[in-house]
Amino acid sequence: MEIVLARHGETEWSRDGRHTGRTDIPLTENGHREALLLREALREWSFERVLSSPLERALETCRIAGLGDRVETTEDLLEWDYGEYEGITTAEIRQSRPDWKLWRDGCPGGESAADVGRRVDRVLADLEGLHGDVALFAHGHVLRITAARWVGLAPDDGALLALGTATTSVLGYERETRVVRRWNAPVPGAETPPR
Repeated sequence: MEIVLARHGETEWSRDGRHTGRTDIPLTENGHREALLLREALREWSFERVLSSPLERALETCRIAGLGDRVETTEDLLEWDYGEYEGITTAEIRQSRPDWKLWRDGCPGGESAADVGRRVDRVLADLEGLHGDVALFAHGHVLRITAARWVGLAPDDGALLALGTATTSVLGYERETRVVRRWNAPVPGAETPPR
C-alpha cells in the first residue's frame, strides 16, 4: 500500500502566506490549473480509497484531478484550526508575539500540533489493513503531520517537512518499515515553485 498525499492547489491566502485553516476559500485560477496538472501526476496509481478534507479547496482539487466521483470526506483531514490567527501571516502574529512558533505554541482559540496529530492518527488507523493505494487530498500542515506520524515522529516534527501547493508526496513501506518514499514533488508544468 502507498498513501499519496495531494495538497490542494493555490488559494489567494496560500499564495499570500496567510494562515488558512477552516476558512473555506476557493482555488485561484492558478490553483485550478495546478489541480488539473495533478490529474496526470496521479495516473500512475489506481486507488482503493480516496479521502479528502471537506473544505472546498481540497474537494475541488480532488474533483479536478479526476477522483471526485469516489471521494469520501473526513473532518479529520481538516487543516489546523488557527483560531485567533486565522487569515493572518506569521509576520503579523510576531508583531505582538515575537517568539511565536506555530509548531511549538499552537494557536489561541485553535489547535496545537498534538491536537492535529490525534486527528491524523485516526485517519491512519482507519487505513490499516488496506492493500490497495490511498489518496488523501488535504492541506499543507495536516499533511505534514500525517507524514511525521506515519514514520513514528511527533506531530510537531511536521515542521521539518515543507510542502507546496498541488504537490504529491508518497508514504509507503520499505519491507515492513514505514517510510516517506517521495516528498513535495511538484506537478510537471506548474509555474510556481512549491512553498
